[in-house]
Amino acid sequence: MTCTYCFKVFHGGGIHRMKQHLAGVTGSVTSCPNVDPAVRLAILTCLQENDKKSKEKRGDFGVESPFGQPVHEFVGDEVQEVPPPRIREISMNEAGTSLGKGKRKTTAPTGIHAFFKGGRDSTQPTIKACLQSKDKWQNTDMAIALWFYDACIPINAVNSPFFQKAIDQIASMGHGYKAPSYHSLRVTLLRDAKKDVQLVVDSFRNTWAETGCTIMGDGWKDSRQRPLINFLVYCPKGISFIKSIDASDIVTNAENLCNLFAEIVEMVGSKNVVHLVTDNASNYKAAGTLLNERYPTICWSPCAAHCINLILKDIGEMGTVKSLVALAATVTVFVYNHKYVLNWLRKTNGWREIIRPGETRFATTFIALKSLHDHKDSLQALVTSGDYKKFLKMNKGKEVKQIVLDDRFWNNCLITVRIMGPIIRLLRVCDTDERPSLGYVYKGMFRAITGIKKLFRSSERLYKPYIDIINDRWDRMLRKNLHATAYFLNPAFQYDTATFSTHPEIANGLLDYIESKVDWCSVENLTREIGMYREREGSFGRKLAILTSKKDRPENWWKLFGCDAPNLQKLAIRVLSQTASSSGCERNWSVFERIHTKKRNRLEHQRLNDLVYVHYNLRLQYRHNQQKRSYDPVDYESIDKTEFWVVEEEQEGELDYEELEEELEELPIHGQCSNSEQLEG
Repeated sequence: MTCTYCFKVFHGGGIHRMKQHLAGVTGSVTSCPNVDPAVRLAILTCLQENDKKSKEKRGDFGVESPFGQPVHEFVGDEVQEVPPPRIREISMNEAGTSLGKGKRKTTAPTGIHAFFKGGRDSTQPTIKACLQSKDKWQNTDMAIALWFYDACIPINAVNSPFFQKAIDQIASMGHGYKAPSYHSLRVTLLRDAKKDVQLVVDSFRNTWAETGCTIMGDGWKDSRQRPLINFLVYCPKGISFIKSIDASDIVTNAENLCNLFAEIVEMVGSKNVVHLVTDNASNYKAAGTLLNERYPTICWSPCAAHCINLILKDIGEMGTVKSLVALAATVTVFVYNHKYVLNWLRKTNGWREIIRPGETRFATTFIALKSLHDHKDSLQALVTSGDYKKFLKMNKGKEVKQIVLDDRFWNNCLITVRIMGPIIRLLRVCDTDERPSLGYVYKGMFRAITGIKKLFRSSERLYKPYIDIINDRWDRMLRKNLHATAYFLNPAFQYDTATFSTHPEIANGLLDYIESKVDWCSVENLTREIGMYREREGSFGRKLAILTSKKDRPENWWKLFGCDAPNLQKLAIRVLSQTASSSGCERNWSVFERIHTKKRNRLEHQRLNDLVYVHYNLRLQYRHNQQKRSYDPVDYESIDKTEFWVVEEEQEGELDYEELEEELEELPIHGQCSNSEQLEG
């Protein structure tokens, strides 16, 4: 059904005016009230496409709205220029729209700060984008996909918080935008991006001054065998990459390393640095001693995660454990070297791949034992099946069957992973970047030792070989006044009277630390406030303070309840806000490896440093603004739970002592081990 005006337009105005009438384009003709909405939309889309094509033929690539009238009332449709790094006011007139007098100007965030809102753009797509045909959407998606495929860009790059932002900015530029050149990306834009990221890193300086910070240093060699040293700064808000130094022309002795550390300390601010964490190599240890002489308030310690890895390495080299691992490796290698065997296992219900240990990750050796133990039933079903008979003609096949059907092998796997459970739990505590871990090292080591003794029912003959290895590393590497101080000031331990250690070493470590490291208040005031804290006086005696001592992060607890002891509050916050390891440095090497590939191994060090600086720090504010994990990685309550990930909890909390004695039997390793040499130590 048509209106009266349809007849007049059709006979007197031509086809174009008829289309405008049906599409409802206001201006020269009136809108038809009887046209179907779907028809109206189709005709309107057709008119817009024709109008766009005519503009392109005339060379008109302006940003004027295709709908005729200004659309400044639609939020997000204005065109915003993004010059780094200053903030500039852009009026609606500059954005291609009209504004009357008295209209408010909009402020457009520019530079890197515009990208730190996190996630994808939450605004609605423009009307123009919604009206595009499916073919045009498909062509645009395909153009992006082909670029990914041609340049071998990882598909998960679309998960970057900056990917959709980049697409939005390109769309806002309109038709005719040309991408930056190779030189711009390599030089000018990289330089500007570094300046913008530097502002983000500098914004963390207030946090460094309030909570203190830890400088982390670690060295490696790149693909050209150049020795590089990474320096990062840790604070509760996140880890910042400071710089990388090419040490090719530097003799890495104690004095030169100390000078490098001192340079970083001055960049960060000597008053802000509480802790320096490095590798445990002798030259780094000597450099830490020299730095302490130059800056008396800074404490050096080796990486706690590295020390725990060395404990795992030492235990893994014990004769009995080494023999057990060799048997486990024989089974694993046989399975993965025979396609038929592997396929047979993969068809079993609930099969998961057997974990194989990494070369430099000593904890993975014990994780591999646990993984193999989980597959006990499947492996025994395999070697007793008729399908396995053809492998019995092979010596390796017979050996694997003998191992898999030996109950002593499985019992010793179980005992070994139970022994290592507390140590690996402590490694997990120290290796986290999400929460400060320094306040948990002392207690964690104590609980690990206690857990091993409890497993062996306090039989010194059984636990002594393991405890000796732990104590040797602890005494030589991690027994520091800083760790004792952090333990004393952690309210989760101080107010747990049933388990808090009163060993003189803790009080002496606290007092030694105060006398040597604290220069901003009198020792008398600190001593008085320590008494208040220990006796739960003033704000420390509040019911809420006691209830939250194990639930809040310790540094946050002190901010809330330490107001009656301001000097001790400052000390506690600065100590409990630090990390115990330099694992962040090791994780940063993966950034270097991605950027400095074999094809790009001629990349000069300064540009490599700039690329890593931008890449690592770009998400610093974004990472901090994201919701934290639902669990606390610093779970000190679980350190003494020997089942951890290692074994599923059974009805009995620990092995029966008599059972344990029976299980410590000789392993069939070429007849070389006697009963006394087995897992009893």
